[in-house]
Amino acid sequence: MNVGKLAVVVKGWPRLSETFIAQELVALEEAGLQFDIWSLRHPTDHKTHPLHDRLQAQVRYLPEYLRDEPARVARAMGAAADMPGFDAAAAAYAADLNRDDTPNRRRRWGQACVMAHELPQDVAGLYAHFLHTPSSVARYAAILRGLPWSFSAHAKDIWTSPDWELREKLSGQHHGAAFGATCTAFGAAHLQGLADTPERVDLVYHGLDLARFPAPPERKLRKPGDPFQMMSVGRLVEKKGFDNLIDALALLPAEIDWHWTHIGGGALDAQMRARAEAHGISDRITWRGACDQPEVIAAMRAADLFVLPSRIAADGDRDGLPNVLMEAASQKLPILSTPVSAIPEFIDTGVHGVLSDDAPATLAEAMAGFAADPVRAAAMADAALARLTSDFLMQPGIAHLKKRLVAMLAPAR
Repeated sequence: MNVGKLAVVVKGWPRLSETFIAQELVALEEAGLQFDIWSLRHPTDHKTHPLHDRLQAQVRYLPEYLRDEPARVARAMGAAADMPGFDAAAAAYAADLNRDDTPNRRRRWGQACVMAHELPQDVAGLYAHFLHTPSSVARYAAILRGLPWSFSAHAKDIWTSPDWELREKLSGQHHGAAFGATCTAFGAAHLQGLADTPERVDLVYHGLDLARFPAPPERKLRKPGDPFQMMSVGRLVEKKGFDNLIDALALLPAEIDWHWTHIGGGALDAQMRARAEAHGISDRITWRGACDQPEVIAAMRAADLFVLPSRIAADGDRDGLPNVLMEAASQKLPILSTPVSAIPEFIDTGVHGVLSDDAPATLAEAMAGFAADPVRAAAMADAALARLTSDFLMQPGIAHLKKRLVAMLAPAR
């Protein structure tokens, strides 16, 4: 491919909770794009997905905290002053600092200087996953080096970033992105409304690469009185709504022989375990912690219902379209979720699954409904798999993203 090299900026690499990023980068690499990964943080997970092992790109780690590598940061800042875009980059940083004078903002500038100083000469453009911190680093570094940059936005970065910052990252007059992609129509409409031109933002669903997954199991139709195995995958954070789910589990009728398995880590781990203990239901719950994708899929194949009670957090954070819903659909696992953000873009309630409000009593009623009517549950799971394969496969999005990235890189080359 006759275009320059790409530099991809991510929050951390590798991360078990960001399979969608690993899936995309592996697919772009296999489609012929050349890039290095520039990570703002070192990994904290003890496991990796098989996807991470497939990626050939070199991973470079920026100083996670500037105090950790003072000599490296000092060299970079000295070199940045001689770069052709220094005046414009310093002005953009000063304007941002005037509105957001925080240690995090200052760290972004230092990381950007290091990145701009250490970027190989054959890099022709930058691409950041997430529109908040990674895009700030990418934007400052791109201005310093006189290169174009682009982004992929997801959920928290859209809904918790101030509008002034989003507007400037979406404006050509403020050294904004050459283009941006986001993974939901809900998020795309919001960002297009903030951009100087709607064409700056594309809707690109992550989709699923079904080649990475086994064919769905031949599920035997369970009887209404059989044990009822439920599971969830998601970080134990406010927006996932697991406190409401635990309260709902405690409300399930005594005649349902249920068990719930949770996969994922998160800051609220101890609180959620204590909540289950207070309800007296701990013996019906398995907390598996962080798992790799083969372990997740194996759990999905053994379960009867996937539950994700997403909600909008107090700070505005919310899910986009969680890939785990599509993964559950790939294994014909019936789905119970909520109509938050872009989840209804994949699931029509009553057709591909059930979207409930997140009140514990309503969630409990919906779970009991799945337990009582296995035939309807299986029909919705079949419909969700058909929806996945017709409209939410990975390849169309990768083809579009590759086209956009190549167009951005070619002029610089």
